[in-house]
Amino acid sequence: MKIKSLILTLLLSISSLSYAEGNTAALDTGNTAWVIVATALVLLMTIPGLALFYAGMVRKKNVLSTMGHSLTSAAVVSVLWVIVGYSLSFSEGNFFIGGFDKWMLHHIRPDTLLNGIPEILFVLFQMTFAIIAVAIISGAIADRMKFSAWMYFISAWVVLVYAPVCHWIWGGGWLGSKGALDFAGGTVIHINAGVAGLVLAYMLGQRMGLGRESMAPHNLTLTIIGACFLWVGWFGFNGGSALAANGTAAYALINTQLAAAAATLAWLLVERIHRGKGSILGAVTGSIAGLVVITPAAGYVDVQGALLMGFIGGVICFYSVTILKYKLKIDDALDAFALHAIGGLVGAVLTGWFASELLMGDNAPHTIFHQLWIQVEGVLATTVYSAILTFVIAKIIDKTVGLRVDRDAEREGLDLSQHGERVE
Repeated sequence: MKIKSLILTLLLSISSLSYAEGNTAALDTGNTAWVIVATALVLLMTIPGLALFYAGMVRKKNVLSTMGHSLTSAAVVSVLWVIVGYSLSFSEGNFFIGGFDKWMLHHIRPDTLLNGIPEILFVLFQMTFAIIAVAIISGAIADRMKFSAWMYFISAWVVLVYAPVCHWIWGGGWLGSKGALDFAGGTVIHINAGVAGLVLAYMLGQRMGLGRESMAPHNLTLTIIGACFLWVGWFGFNGGSALAANGTAAYALINTQLAAAAATLAWLLVERIHRGKGSILGAVTGSIAGLVVITPAAGYVDVQGALLMGFIGGVICFYSVTILKYKLKIDDALDAFALHAIGGLVGAVLTGWFASELLMGDNAPHTIFHQLWIQVEGVLATTVYSAILTFVIAKIIDKTVGLRVDRDAEREGLDLSQHGERVE
């Protein structure tokens, strides 16, 4: 009996060891390490990147409030993403929305893996995407939205707007099932947030004194520093979306760099033609345009496609910022719509055109025009859904706590009227 017990114990030990080795082999430590780094880079895009980029372009009396929008986006979205946002986006549900199986991250253990990386890391990586999507919206509403209204709005928007659109494309929903291509968030993040910004800007109305008083940026140095953080952080945004330290990630990185560079040069060229000189603000704005445009395509196109997309995006976004937003007669204060929605639209459509068999292999579109239609369908669906839901959320808030500060508070500045602080 002792011999039998010894043999049984030995067999159980071997079985446990084999299981442990199998679990270790399933975890790809190289991919995990890269996604950890990419996650940190994406968070860097919002705080401090976008916070500085936007803060430098507002007037001095609103700089703290503007930076606070990015900071509070990170705080609110982090909590809601863990409670319900991730589950609604990525757990099993229907064609429209995920379920509640993973609310409060239930059933996600330290050893629960997703494509060779811990699922808990994927939760965090996607959280940083949701954070920057919300923060982008703040560019359209600078200088005039109540802080309380902002907090209520972003709480509702990330759950009711961002999570469903994310599920449509990345979580097993209807657009992803149809073959819509969005490598890192051209539609899910940039079109979605840019359209929301446009609707909010429309509902808030123009800033007091627009067209009569100087609205010049108070500190372009902050804006340029913020843009540099965004450019570097975008490597995590696009490269990390491969979820692996492989050739696709490397291509996403070089495509990101080339598109940003091409758009910067395109913006400077067009600006010089129209104004006689190229501005540094124009250069950094062009770089952001290129980064937005390449986001849905980063892992799907070759370097030729990235260069062309960057150049085209830089030119189109220049006219969007300098002409289109004024024709719409809507005060998109820091160009959230003009850069992100228009840039995302251009990128989403061009992804269908430039998608390369070199990177996608058998998954490459077989018919360009069929893929273009799927891309356009995704753009239209996201635009309509985001616009309608944003309007409904904002309308409810406006009827309850109010969206906009009063005239005295706006004249005084949001730093002092909303937060009791000021920059000396």
